Amino acid sequence: MALSTAQATLVKSLTDKAETFSRLDDKYGKYYEGMQVLEHIGLAVPPELRRFETIINWSRVAVDSVEQRLRVKDFILPGENTVSDVLREHWDANNLDSEAGLLHKDTLIYGRGFVCVGANPDDPDHPLITVESPRELSVIVDPRTRRVSSALRLYGGTNEDPTPAFATLYEPNQTTWLVKQGGSWNVDPDNPPDIHNLGRVPIVMFLNRRRTGDWAGVSEMKDVIGLVDAAARAVTDGQLALETIAVPKRYVLGMTKGDFVDAEGKPLPVWQAYFGSLWANANKDAKVGQLDGADMKNFHETVSHYAQMVASVTGLPTRYLGQTSVNPAAEGAIRADESRLVLNAEGKAASWGDGWAWVMGIAERFRTGVWPLANQIKTEWYDAGTPTFAQKADALTKLYANGQGVIARESVQDELGWSQAKKDRDREYRTVEMQDPYLAQVASKGPVNGAVAAVTGGGA
Repeated sequence: MALSTAQATLVKSLTDKAETFSRLDDKYGKYYEGMQVLEHIGLAVPPELRRFETIINWSRVAVDSVEQRLRVKDFILPGENTVSDVLREHWDANNLDSEAGLLHKDTLIYGRGFVCVGANPDDPDHPLITVESPRELSVIVDPRTRRVSSALRLYGGTNEDPTPAFATLYEPNQTTWLVKQGGSWNVDPDNPPDIHNLGRVPIVMFLNRRRTGDWAGVSEMKDVIGLVDAAARAVTDGQLALETIAVPKRYVLGMTKGDFVDAEGKPLPVWQAYFGSLWANANKDAKVGQLDGADMKNFHETVSHYAQMVASVTGLPTRYLGQTSVNPAAEGAIRADESRLVLNAEGKAASWGDGWAWVMGIAERFRTGVWPLANQIKTEWYDAGTPTFAQKADALTKLYANGQGVIARESVQDELGWSQAKKDRDREYRTVEMQDPYLAQVASKGPVNGAVAAVTGGGA
């Protein structure tokens, strides 16, 4: 079955868009994996020695250091002050604790990421939520509503022939599966179109470093790629220097081949002569000396300079880039050192939280048939900073203030990242403690300097 004229035009436009991104996506993928081809000026390293190239993969550090700080905690529905159990079920049913990390990483690497929501025939109460590769999806965004108005997923290529053999066309009211036949796209006869009448494409796009009017996003690695290559060239040149001018050279004057023989007059092997006879010989006219090797300090300082430049454009602490001191940083210094990195992660959380809210809104639409106020769903994130456990415990203890502070006991447990199951288990433990005759007797006499209240949970 052939596509309609409008669909064929749409597929052509989205295919062209995918091809536009393809080369840049391939470049970013290689830089994240440290598999890029290093370009040389050609003055220092001969072509035959370039197999010794060494890549310092700061590109991956720039991505992973941010991604590791982006962890979704919970969702709150409009008009409610408590965590939504329903939305949490959607999250858990689709293993999004792990899948969300893939989305965030893709968005940081390629500048864009996608989540698709669909009906789940096996479990209608928990729609399917899947993270899709930005290397397979291309979309058109409505500039007024700022939503995806159409999308095309291309897949099915092989290593021998990477040309996609299958495609999925997403439109606001239907999803159509396509196959390549005779060089043209046709509707898959084995998979009739899904007329869902949702009213919008069930795909949410996430952008990194979003700008108004720009729907492509920017890779988190863009600013460091040139510096990564420069540092790699410095390290590669350093390896060549180690092999040529950095190793001390020994020399001898006034000796001939005849001086390098054993007791029987046979020539000595080169290394035996170098380490032995060169320094101990019977030739009174021989002069032996050593040429000092070149100082490698300039290579070390060059790499350190590039590391500082990477830190300046990414906000990463220089210790993340291998520039460490003898003494570890103190707790307060760690927080201050990471301030730009934390603010960067928090800024992304604010933007991507809206995306996750829309994902949950679409999932609720599939579950209930009614659109919720998805733009009012609130996404909560874990703290993007890295306070030590001692710091966190001290701060929460002061806020709790033995039940007299500004937060409740369960708020402390929430901030510590406890799951609901762990909180329920803790509540059971406390009930068992209260049933202990000794503790009950002590509690009946009243708290002594707040100690009993702290043990039994009094005042909460």
